[in-house]
Amino acid sequence: MHPLVISADDYAYHQAVDDGILNLIRQGRLTATSCMVMSPRWPEAAKLLSSDIRQKADIGLHLDFTEFGDPVRQPLSRLILRTLLHSLSTSAIRQNITLQLTRFENALGTPPDYIDGHQHVHQLPQIRESLLDIIKQRYGEHGPWLRISNPPSADGLKGHIIRGLGAQALQHRAIKQGLHCSSRLLGVYDFNDTTMPYLERLRICLLQAQEAGSMPVLMCHPALPDSAAPASDPIAHARIAEFTALASPDFAALLNAFAITPIRGSRYQPA
Repeated sequence: MHPLVISADDYAYHQAVDDGILNLIRQGRLTATSCMVMSPRWPEAAKLLSSDIRQKADIGLHLDFTEFGDPVRQPLSRLILRTLLHSLSTSAIRQNITLQLTRFENALGTPPDYIDGHQHVHQLPQIRESLLDIIKQRYGEHGPWLRISNPPSADGLKGHIIRGLGAQALQHRAIKQGLHCSSRLLGVYDFNDTTMPYLERLRICLLQAQEAGSMPVLMCHPALPDSAAPASDPIAHARIAEFTALASPDFAALLNAFAITPIRGSRYQPA
């Protein structure tokens, strides 16, 4: 059997996202979700992460520098440029990371099981160094596992750009620090590309998972079809397509056909 963490991003983004993710966790289709704790919805969404949900899935922090809150929120392109130039305030970066960890812990009573980044910002220069330093100071040798944004080369230009913005540097330093890291990040695609059904994308991801190393992660962004979802959600159509495929009997059949075992990263034990 081949282990695979199936991880949904953007918990607390809006209600349709939360409802879809919780539905899929209960079905056993997801084994992790990462939370946007700076969202205005977070206090309400956190209450829905009941003990039965937390027994089925890892709950992580979706570190955010581009969507909600201050002190350093800005568009992704500007954030990338400024971190590459090392022109962001280190104290502001540390303040933002610390605030998000505190909001997570205050709401759920525990540290996050893992950490990743909204739009993969956790691996950018300046941010990754501050994040690892804070993890070491805050949690010592018992830090959360890290999702590394390391897509396969077959994922094309978008995957290459994501990988090139710091995946190797983050993984190298995190492992040196004694933190557990995922191997490959599967599921990268252009959300506006509707030429391939999402179920077929999942089939390709499961094939990749068979060759992806010790603990690959399939990243997804599902949401329930909901007319109340905000019009401002730029990938709303993709979220619905993802939920429909992940909830389908066809996806369960694919997991079985490819001998994939959905796992929680926090409980993974390498062979």
